[in-house]
Amino acid sequence: MIAWLKRRHGPLTIIDRDLAADPVPHIDGAMARASLMPAADRGPAEHAALALSETLIDELEGADVVLISTPMHNFTVPSVLKAWIDHVVRPNRTFRSTPAGKIGLLADRPVLAVVSCGGPFHDGPGSQRDMMTPYLQYVFGSVGITQVEVVRMENMARGADFVARGFERLDAWTGSLAIRAA
Repeated sequence: MIAWLKRRHGPLTIIDRDLAADPVPHIDGAMARASLMPAADRGPAEHAALALSETLIDELEGADVVLISTPMHNFTVPSVLKAWIDHVVRPNRTFRSTPAGKIGLLADRPVLAVVSCGGPFHDGPGSQRDMMTPYLQYVFGSVGITQVEVVRMENMARGADFVARGFERLDAWTGSLAIRAA
């Protein structure tokens, strides 16, 4: 996927955040309290509690394209990806609450998600529901990012033939992408 992006867009600066190798911690009470506090009222402890969140948001703001490669766990995002999301979806930093709902504060950019699934998605017995795609679209939309495309590589736990088909699906999806300039 990165090679395709390089061919299409030329040289890229890549920030590789491997959440499996270096997990983002789940938010704690100090971070939650600091994120809800008016910025003018924050002291050194609150700024320290928000430091990782600021780093992750800065990375997201600096990205022209966001590539997420993740497994699907129990029909949705793994908890470490959810922890990353919890750090970047922050009131009065990446969204503003209004009576009509959340207003995203980030500039739109493409988010491409490659999702590995152990089972099938189809109508019929043994199929599973995809709650990840609508969740990713909703959560990124809440911060102003509406260009979210997801490809599911299904049945990846069912043998080499299914894995090969999954990569064929990924290649076809990549070839059909129309990424708008951010």
